[in-house]
Parts: sequence; structure tokens; C-alpha cells
Amino acid sequence: MGFSAAFPRLMSVGHFTVDINQGALVSILPFLIAAYGYDYATAGTLILAYNLVGSIVQPLFGQIADRRYTGWMLPFAAVLACGGMAASGFCSSFPLLCLAVMAGGVGVSMMHPVAALVVNRSADAARHGWALSSFSFGGSLGFALGPVVMSTSVELVGMAGTLVILIPAAVLCALVIPRLGELAELMRTTGGSARKTLSGKDDWKAFSRLCCTVFTRSVIYHGLNTFVALFWVYELGRSKAAGSATLSLFFFSACAGTLLGGRLADRFGYRNVLRGSHLLMVPLLCMLSVTRDVVWATLLLVPLGLVMNMGYSSMVVLGQRYLPNRMGLASGITLGVSVTIGGVAVPLLGRAADMFGLSVVFPILTGLGVFAALGTLFLVPLEEEAADGRRTR
Repeated sequence: MGFSAAFPRLMSVGHFTVDINQGALVSILPFLIAAYGYDYATAGTLILAYNLVGSIVQPLFGQIADRRYTGWMLPFAAVLACGGMAASGFCSSFPLLCLAVMAGGVGVSMMHPVAALVVNRSADAARHGWALSSFSFGGSLGFALGPVVMSTSVELVGMAGTLVILIPAAVLCALVIPRLGELAELMRTTGGSARKTLSGKDDWKAFSRLCCTVFTRSVIYHGLNTFVALFWVYELGRSKAAGSATLSLFFFSACAGTLLGGRLADRFGYRNVLRGSHLLMVPLLCMLSVTRDVVWATLLLVPLGLVMNMGYSSMVVLGQRYLPNRMGLASGITLGVSVTIGGVAVPLLGRAADMFGLSVVFPILTGLGVFAALGTLFLVPLEEEAADGRRTR
């Protein structure tokens, strides 16, 4: 099997390998607090450092990937991401712990734009949506499983349990390193032809419009990640275990939505799927914000997770198509910077909850959903969509 044919599986494994660390970092905070006596503000500093370093360096790695072969970064990124997280269990000094966490953040930031660019180069033009959704699914699954894997391991063997995170890095290296030569050949032969199939002109105005929707959606998604469990406990009167289980349900429905969205995008067009997912998201958020019945809330959360991630691969593909000469940069922004913006906005939502009560968060998210949905109506059509009347009507 050629690398091109094997790519979706390999890059999905790569995305899983680095994004499992993002979920793991959140779950390890209580153990770090207990082990080293950190306060909550100090623990929050780790999350901020992790997100900020990703925001700064991810577009840089995207620009590097646009200009030269960077396939070697794939295994290196996995080792750096997982190595930093594994080392966090052995750093009793807070400065060393920050360095370990930031090294992990650099590894995650390195993987995203490089791997997304390889997806674009190797995927069948008619299946870009499915290829990107497979890639995104790996990351979503890693994010969902990270807390379970890390917390279970640390519970069983203590802080040394963070070493478990090295296993996916070892698996990825074993799969990718033997094929780096094939990857180099693939990137060399598709470097020019990939751009010729597009307009060849970067449309920064269209990309800016897309970013408005992407960043707003990220705030909504991170807001849900942060406040769903709290909503279940303090507004619906459920147990903490029930809140955590509900959050896991939301994560896994989001994973399913990632795969479904890729299939739909290849059939109905990227803009249409992105619009549809955001238009469906608004009434679901609105109903969730007003219900106080746990059964109805759970029934709403499953389709909400689906539609939240249905447009994920479409956002990445559209970003790459709007900037055909800077696909790596576009991927770094849509995959990485958006995550950071969502994470930075969450404390503002928390401040609103402190001032006005937890129940105010979901109406705010609903308002942001309306803004994001309206933004999708102004997205510029791709050339092939403009030529195909059924995709623009």
C-alpha cells in the first residue's frame, strides 16, 4: 500500500497521539495540586502556558511547512508532545513543570499544520472532506480519551503513571519513520500540482470571514467543555460522576459528528455543511439554556455534540482552499489558534458565571452561536461550488 493510500489512518493516529495530551493535561491538574501543593491559580497558569505557546508557534510551523519538506516533524512532534506530558509527573519544581508542559504544547502545535498539509496533498480531490474528517476524528478521540487514560494510570501507579502517554508516541514513530522516504516523494511530486488545481491566489478577505466563524465556534465548544459538567451538578442537581459521564457523552457524540460531517461535505459542499451545522446548533443551544429537566438536557446534548463537529473538517478545507499558497499556515490557524482563542475566552465566561450565576453561560453561548451562524452566510464560495448550482442554492 502506498503512503497516499495509507495516509488517513496514519495521520489520524498522529492527531490522536498529540491531542490525547490536551485531554490528559486537564485531568492531571488535581494530581499535581495534591502532589506538590499548588493552588488553583498556579494550576491554571499551566493551562495558560500550554495554550499560549501553541498559539504563538503553530502558525510559524505552518509557514515552514508551506516552504519546505517537514515530514520529519511528524515523529518528532509526537515525541515532544508526549515526552513533555510524561515528564510532568516527575517535575517537583514549578519552572521545570512549566517547561515540560510548554514543550508538550510545542509538539502539539508542530503536528497540526504539517499533518493537515499532508492530508491535503495526498487525499483524492473528491474526498477531501472525508480525509480531513478522518484526521480530525483522531484528534477528537484523543481529546476524549486523554482524561480517562491519564487519570486511570496516575490513580494506579502514582505520578509515574504519566509515562503511559509515551505509548502512542512509540506506536506512531514505528508506523511513520519507515515511510518518511515515501512521504518525501509524495510531497515533492504533489507540491506543484496541488496548487494548480486551485485558483493559485490567496483570498485573505474570505479567510478572515471564515476565521470569525471558526474562532466563535471555538469559544462555544470550549465553553461547553468547561461548563456542561458544572451545569449538570449545580443547575440540574446531578452528581459529579453524572456530570463527568455527560461530558464524555458530549465528547463522543462530537467524534461521531466529525466523521459524519466529512461524508456530508464531500456530497453537499463544504459551505453548506458548515452553514447547516451552525444553523442547527443555535436552537439546540437555546433549548439547552432554558431546560431544567435532565432527560431533555441529555437528549439535547447528543445532537449538539454531533452538529458542533459536523463542520470541523469543512472549516479546515475551506481555510486551505482560501489560502492555496499557504495551506500550512491556514491549517495552523484553523486547527490551532482557534483552540487557543477558545481556551482564553473561557475565563471570561467563568467571570460572568461568578457575577450573574451559572445559568447565564448558556444564553451567552447561544448568542455567540447566532453570530457564528450568521457569519457562515457570508462565506465566499469555492470555484467548484460556484460552478455547481446545486451547491450554492
